[in-house]
Amino acid sequence: MDLTYYMKEAIEEAKKGEGFVNPNPMVGAVIVKQGRIISKDYHHKCGEYHAERNAILNCKEDMHGAELYVTLEPCCHYGKTPPCTEIIMESGIQKVYIGSMDPNPLVAGKGAELLRQHGIEVVTGICEQECLDLNQVFFHYIRHKTPYVVMKYAMTADGKIATCTGASKWITGEAAREQVQMSRHRYMGIMAGVGTVLADNPRLTCRLEGKKNPIRIICDTHLRTPLTSEAVQTAREIPTIIATAETDGEKTEAYQNMGCQICNVPLSGEHIDLNCLMQKLGRRGIDSILLEGGAELNYSALKSGIVQAVLTYIAPKMFGGRDAKTPVAGAGVALPDQAFMLDSPKIRQIGEDILVEWKVKSCLREL
Repeated sequence: MDLTYYMKEAIEEAKKGEGFVNPNPMVGAVIVKQGRIISKDYHHKCGEYHAERNAILNCKEDMHGAELYVTLEPCCHYGKTPPCTEIIMESGIQKVYIGSMDPNPLVAGKGAELLRQHGIEVVTGICEQECLDLNQVFFHYIRHKTPYVVMKYAMTADGKIATCTGASKWITGEAAREQVQMSRHRYMGIMAGVGTVLADNPRLTCRLEGKKNPIRIICDTHLRTPLTSEAVQTAREIPTIIATAETDGEKTEAYQNMGCQICNVPLSGEHIDLNCLMQKLGRRGIDSILLEGGAELNYSALKSGIVQAVLTYIAPKMFGGRDAKTPVAGAGVALPDQAFMLDSPKIRQIGEDILVEWKVKSCLREL
């Protein structure tokens, strides 16, 4: 077996922690001795042992002379758990293969160097791009201290998110809708605007068994979310943040009494300042957000430069209608060269629909 085989095994282990480890990274570890995997594990949940420690503690065989394959540089500091470098050095493992280095200033090369200082050979960059892709959320959050924002929408082949009457259920098929539920599990928060709440009264939950619900964030400049809405009524069960410029204590108290958290955000023009909101959410430890807003919030998010990626589900149908809604509304750009540019598309078919995953090429714009 070559090196990439074992690292890809570690990557598959890491993926098992998806949605449960935030704001920590997904990490997988594989221990190999004499060409045979003798243990493998992953980081299961934030606050619990890391992948390397799990793999070592669960190994039933002598590890002296073994090799460790790990998707992310082992930590070398005390946090909620002891440093992984410590148990690696105690285990008898003599060689460590690392997929990607950790940009966390508490690690950032120090983990690999510490292992080398204790006589353990370290090789870096094995399946590096795959390991980097695995933790794009973590890398963004650790560098910027703001959530990684993924805009998601479903549209017809002619670019409509609803018919001319406003009907939108369902544009995509069941397989695509299940994939969206997985995204709600994967990302730590889900954000929608008050317009979506008023129009659809969504629960904004993950409906897959055994998965977790995201933290709900409602952008509501003037606090118009009905107290009878699904999100407010279930706020004691599922964390719900209402981001608003409203400061009337009596008005906000009614929501707090229902279990909602009020996040006061200053205005930027006629709406709340989304960049300020991202900073506040980052300080709350929210590392990622699935943006399921309407067309107006989508435009505001793009204009503010807070969106890092776009998930476009395209259904094999057409609605037509000059007044039928499109995914992004707002004022729009005046000239083609002012467009919000997307890059690095990944295209795959999900059931009868197509999913295109894009990166936003430039997040800061002057319109």
